[in-house]
Amino acid sequence: MPDAISKTPAKARRKPASRTGLTAAAPTSRAAAVAADAVAERRAVTVHTPIRRVTMLVNPLSGSVGPQAAAEAEALLAEYACEAQVVALEAGAFDQQIADALADKPDVLFVLAGDGTARSVAARAGIDGPLIAPLPGGTMNMLPKALYGTTDWKAALRSALEDGEPRAVAGGEVEGEAFYCAAILGSPALWAPAREAIRTGKLKKAFGLARRALRRAFSGRIRYELDGQRGRRTEALVLISPMISRAMDAPTGLEAAAMDPGSAADAFRLAAHALFDDWRQDPAVLTRPTKTVRVRARSRIPAVIDGEPKLLGLNAQVRFLPRAFMALTPRPAAAEDSV
Repeated sequence: MPDAISKTPAKARRKPASRTGLTAAAPTSRAAAVAADAVAERRAVTVHTPIRRVTMLVNPLSGSVGPQAAAEAEALLAEYACEAQVVALEAGAFDQQIADALADKPDVLFVLAGDGTARSVAARAGIDGPLIAPLPGGTMNMLPKALYGTTDWKAALRSALEDGEPRAVAGGEVEGEAFYCAAILGSPALWAPAREAIRTGKLKKAFGLARRALRRAFSGRIRYELDGQRGRRTEALVLISPMISRAMDAPTGLEAAAMDPGSAADAFRLAAHALFDDWRQDPAVLTRPTKTVRVRARSRIPAVIDGEPKLLGLNAQVRFLPRAFMALTPRPAAAEDSV
């Protein structure tokens, strides 16, 4: 009898304890299972470099970006197995937001913005900064097209995340302005503002700029020196990075192309060569590799640097940057544009 009495309380004590344990453990197990399933369903990122933290800068007012781009980027990045944040750039706060993003040291910094902003971020990151991935969000998109071979920023983003690897990008620097595709110095660069005015619908301004470019087309010659050698005169000097140059197999320097059409007929012939075959074969073009360039003129030198018009001083210096910044590019590199 005492044994029966002593067993009954023991059973009574065990049963509530057992039920309590089951009810407490069940929700935890279900939550863990849901979390595990969510992680398992996320897309894997590239195996060619560690990517755990991603930051993406978005300028919704730039080029082809649009007001929904930040939300679309957040949704796309949420598909991948990495920690990601999207920063919408605000007018007047660009510099600080870029500085904060670089200081945060993510594994990769995506930039969906205009050509100038992408170029600025790459220049500020330098070779020791995080991997930079400039997506096509500008007007010309020279750098993104050279790196990713597409003008679709979502396709470029997925390609970099899924199959990207680090790549040292070479470039150049004109009076402190970095470029990674090409720089045009001389009067042909005057056509760029006219083209931009047409694109934005300012036809009267475009007409005035085009007339100015035409007046200077065969009179505003510049003098240039390559690697300290004897100076020459030319109508335009084009400096092409090894990333997009068809003539250079290795990043050993910039390809310098002096274009010197002596008349309108020469200019049209050169344009035809550029459209239908290799413009380097035209007799009005002289090309060679170079690491340093000095340029001077009697008036301020018009220039187009990676698609952006600039006006330099009477003298300008250019230098080659063999390792300008580190990019996250598809493997193998998917460059579309080469010249």
